[in-house]
Amino acid sequence: MQRNTPKVLFSTVEPVGFNHPRLIAFNEKLSEEIGLGKFEEKDLSFLVGNNLPENIKTYSTAYAGHQFGNWAGQLGDGRAILAGEITNSLREKKEIQWKGAGATPYSRHADGRAVLRSSVREYLMSEAMFHLGVPTTRALSLAFTGEDVVRDMMYSGNPQDEKGAVVVRTAESFLRFGHFELMSAQQEHNTLQQLVDFTIENYFKEITSEGVQKYKDFFENVGRRTADLMVEWYRVGFVHGVMNTDNMSILGLTVDYGPYSMMDEYDLNFTPNTTDLPGRRYAFGKQGQISQWNLWQLANALHPLIKDEKFLEEILNDYGSYFWESHDRMLCKKFGFDQLLTSDEKFFTNWQSLMQDLQLDYTLFFNELEKYDDQKDLRLQFENVSYTFLNDEKILKLEDFIKTYQSRLEKNIISREKSLEIMHKTNPKFILRNYLLYQCIEEINEGKNDMLNKLSHALENPYHTIYPEFSAKRPSDYDDISGCSTLSCSS
Repeated sequence: MQRNTPKVLFSTVEPVGFNHPRLIAFNEKLSEEIGLGKFEEKDLSFLVGNNLPENIKTYSTAYAGHQFGNWAGQLGDGRAILAGEITNSLREKKEIQWKGAGATPYSRHADGRAVLRSSVREYLMSEAMFHLGVPTTRALSLAFTGEDVVRDMMYSGNPQDEKGAVVVRTAESFLRFGHFELMSAQQEHNTLQQLVDFTIENYFKEITSEGVQKYKDFFENVGRRTADLMVEWYRVGFVHGVMNTDNMSILGLTVDYGPYSMMDEYDLNFTPNTTDLPGRRYAFGKQGQISQWNLWQLANALHPLIKDEKFLEEILNDYGSYFWESHDRMLCKKFGFDQLLTSDEKFFTNWQSLMQDLQLDYTLFFNELEKYDDQKDLRLQFENVSYTFLNDEKILKLEDFIKTYQSRLEKNIISREKSLEIMHKTNPKFILRNYLLYQCIEEINEGKNDMLNKLSHALENPYHTIYPEFSAKRPSDYDDISGCSTLSCSS
């Protein structure tokens, strides 16, 4: 049963411990960056939560949240245990957390374990997002626990044994909107104030105001960070899948990699999460809107400190304007435009319509646009980035768009070389698609690490084509395979 923890935000808890762990992957670059150094065999014990030093105090935190638009009450770290904080030579602090190391007081009826597939997905995708330039938590290690875990992957009444695993992840902080919602909901306003003061002092050094203004500046800053994160998600085509308020980082980081997906064919209505059907609350095209809704819930939580409804409404209303302007400036960079023009709104709308009508791959379309040659056959140039047959009618639509695009490029002040330079820096050549992750997980289950090593190399260089076979659209063989096109919240 879940423990209710009024007036406090955490409970001490120890990892369960595993008898036969085995390392799958270790992120040496990150380890050295945060001050832990190179991996040694004796480190495996710590990486799975075994044989901890006597002076270490491990704990999990309580938080609340709105899940799929409904108030869920108290939640918490159901399978995450904080090991502590480390400071590197630059005096930068990082929290270190196990995920999948056993039950916590907030596990409810779950076992606190994690399966291999979800652990591989978090380990690789968080690192992929980092190298893409998207704010995110990061992954230090991935290890087998040596035990099986029973899971019903698609909630279909068919539970199966799966290999258990533990991920060690790091972040400046794992604080979520839900931590603040919990204290406010319980009317623990003194604790809420202490939490906000702590957060500002440690993670928002730019805030120097005092009194109520400090809390206003805090909320406005969180809003900007959240909007900036959403724009980055749209830039690379990332769909989170479960944007509940308890999955929203107060620092504007991507956190909790569950049924996420990178965009294959462009579709504003796409959600990778079967739990989100049929409403598609967290679909790709709704992520900006949902982030604003989540900020409304944070505003309600912070109201006891701010007590200014007009201010909160103004900030939340301004959020939409800030987000859309930032979003459109980002799209300008993807197209190689040097400035945002009033006419671009219509251009972007027509482009979205083209992408959906022709079922064009989001990433590959921009890669092809960078290489566009008006001396080559248009169908040959774009047929490998479409998930449907480009008949004559579709080719005419594409021709019309290309003409419009060429006319728009002529309004640039910068040269075409500079324009292409902007596109190269903005548009990734490699994204970690679900079908690649599926292949990788299958291989690791068979005791092979070749795919894992290749993907790790590719994701460190996302703006270069390291492995051409990875820079291709999803093969049709994977269209209806669970774990490739659709996932559940247990993924």
